[in-house]
Amino acid sequence: MALIVQKYGGTSVGSVERIRGVADRIVRYREAGHQVCVVSSAMSGETNRLDALGKEMVARPLAREMDVLLSSGEQVAIALLAIALTARGVPAQSFLGFQIAIRTDDAHSRARIESIDTEKLQSVIDQGIVPVIAGFQGIDDHGAITTLGRGGSDTTAVAVAAALGADECEICTDVDGVYTADPRVEPRARRLGTVTFEEMLELASLGSKVLHPRSVEFAGKYQVPLRVLSTFEEGQGTLITMEQDNMEQP
Repeated sequence: MALIVQKYGGTSVGSVERIRGVADRIVRYREAGHQVCVVSSAMSGETNRLDALGKEMVARPLAREMDVLLSSGEQVAIALLAIALTARGVPAQSFLGFQIAIRTDDAHSRARIESIDTEKLQSVIDQGIVPVIAGFQGIDDHGAITTLGRGGSDTTAVAVAAALGADECEICTDVDGVYTADPRVEPRARRLGTVTFEEMLELASLGSKVLHPRSVEFAGKYQVPLRVLSTFEEGQGTLITMEQDNMEQP
């Protein structure tokens, strides 16, 4: 039995039907004997919609209030997913960033994670409940909601996996792994079975949009095995891990 942290992006939870599909997927992991902890983004397009609403009020809204506004998108997604799981006979509870608590600095819209209190989270998992955590958000020392900026949900998932000592962190998205080139542009591109953190960080820094460089750097620092795979198709995806066995080490 493995403890797996799964992160689902906006396209994976972009509609009620897709959220139902994610719930079915989690059920299959549970039936295989795994413990699952879930991190979810907001539904596709929701963060942009909320951002536009804030800027419609005033040209330059306060960063603190924008964090409160933008963080509400994840709240909707995690509640819907917890409802879907419960309807399938899987005990689930949704958690906002401050409820577990993901503590950050006070740099609104670009906060950095400082610590995660895993006592409550581990207790929930030990009871056989699937925690469904809002990505992209935390709380500062003043009790204010913060957001993590670009790549925030990926970073939340990696941080939760590191704090729990999870066996693997799966980034579930609309692609089935990391390719040698963009398969939509280059039909001969092939999917890679494994990639090192260093190689993935270079790819991400050069414009690959599969993972944000921040989350890859975080995973490498804490040696969290990352796997990129499709929400919508079965497959092994691409495992991002430490240096592979190689006779010619640097």
